[in-house]
Amino acid sequence: MARADIDREGLVLHGAPDEPLLVFFDDQYVWSFTPSRDGSVSGAVATVSWPRVLRPFLIGSTRLRLATYDGGVVVHDDEVAFSGSAERVAFVDESGSPYSIDKVGHLTRSFEETSADMKAELLAATQTVLRELHERCGVEAYLCYGALLGAVRQGTMLGHDSDVDLCYYSRHGTPADIIAESYRVQRALSELDWTVLRMSAGDLKVIWPLSDGSNAHIDVFSAFTISSSQGDVFYQFGNRNGLFDVDAHLLPLGTVTLEGQEFPAPKDPEAMLTFVYGPKWRVPDPGFRYQDNPLGVRRLDGWFRGLRAEVPLWLSVFQPPALDRVPETPSSFAQWVSEQLAPDAALVDLGAGTGRDALWFGASGRKVLAMDYSRPGLQLMRRRRAAAGLTEEQVAVEIIVLNDLRLMMSLLSSLAREPRDLYARGLIGSLDEDARHQLLRLASATLRGRGHALWLEFSAQVDGAGDVPLPEPRPLTRRFSPHWLTGEIESHGGTVEFLEIGPGTDMFDQPDPFVARMKVVWPHPRQA
Repeated sequence: MARADIDREGLVLHGAPDEPLLVFFDDQYVWSFTPSRDGSVSGAVATVSWPRVLRPFLIGSTRLRLATYDGGVVVHDDEVAFSGSAERVAFVDESGSPYSIDKVGHLTRSFEETSADMKAELLAATQTVLRELHERCGVEAYLCYGALLGAVRQGTMLGHDSDVDLCYYSRHGTPADIIAESYRVQRALSELDWTVLRMSAGDLKVIWPLSDGSNAHIDVFSAFTISSSQGDVFYQFGNRNGLFDVDAHLLPLGTVTLEGQEFPAPKDPEAMLTFVYGPKWRVPDPGFRYQDNPLGVRRLDGWFRGLRAEVPLWLSVFQPPALDRVPETPSSFAQWVSEQLAPDAALVDLGAGTGRDALWFGASGRKVLAMDYSRPGLQLMRRRRAAAGLTEEQVAVEIIVLNDLRLMMSLLSSLAREPRDLYARGLIGSLDEDARHQLLRLASATLRGRGHALWLEFSAQVDGAGDVPLPEPRPLTRRFSPHWLTGEIESHGGTVEFLEIGPGTDMFDQPDPFVARMKVVWPHPRQA
């Protein structure tokens, strides 16, 4: 008989079936996993660790039920005490709405915990987006992924799903034309005053406000066929790629019924589901993980996704529980820099994150431009700016993608008119080589001979220091050699006026034994 030993570290399963298992806390769906895929197996024993995002919530007691999807095998159904607290485990957000963990490990609110009224609003929004994609944008859009799977398998939304995915088929056969079409679609939808986020050069997300104050996410992926020496390869954002006969299985579109409503769908939805999920798509697996062709994924990354590849990872940093670990007080680096600036000196905070330093600079009377790569980070800074009573004039908040030449040229033009010091805490370790050089080009063009400086703090790679822990958040930031960076700075005409390496802190103010602080200036050529 299957059983489980459970503690704060994870689950040790004895004789459990190697198929998807669902975890419930007090009848709330929490997570799904497959022992051999998500843990380690030795004989009849499988050890599975709790997801990182769940661990901070394991306080108190709960009735933990662990069972197969159909309930045919119940591995555990009993009280579990994770700590000495007398409270019940609360796996909820700040408003008390239940969380669950999706298939990529993010905290989300599943349809199983969504009211019928909110589902109806989301379905109506989906119909509206599909209509505008067809009529306004002129593209052939259809349900895909979880929405299509739920419609075909059971006629309803999947209880463990959390958003709606749509695709449209592009008739173009080159990445450049597919990208141009995707931007055209974005412009058309934005003209409706919708909030439309660009996730890559080939996919969008429509943020639809619901009446309960929450936001629904409707993804709009492009799909297309590109000819190669091996034949025609079908690609569908979400990383699906391979052989798929569009004329036989996709177009012209058909329909499926979801929650009693008719939606456009691939002509042969079962063939599409086999392509996406494999031949066992009829077997429920809430924690399903795609097995994508690595070559196809590299092509998609190179064609469409290079500038925003780490967006999903950064998204998790700006959600609880990771977000709760970032202090709201200014960093010691911000205070150190402020002591060396004129009282009215303006600056640009590059990689401002939660805005802890940028908002403090603004409250101190400085004019600040706070810039970050993560849209959730930008939204958070705007909310905190309003809560602090600061204006956009005092602390402006804008997006920055250092690899994006168009955005960089716009920033360069702005700073040429209004020079500022450049401030970057923890940014260097998050950049690739191209982005680092873009940062130094920006500094060279805007600081040279103007009396302003580039202020840097980052986790340092120190020769002979032995093994030291990586800074957090991992793997989004890494250690970098101050010696190497000095060489890159000098190659761009800069001078390291100050360098200090010593104990400091990471993004979460956890101790870091090796942190580098730099003041970099670009003297006028006649002074160099």
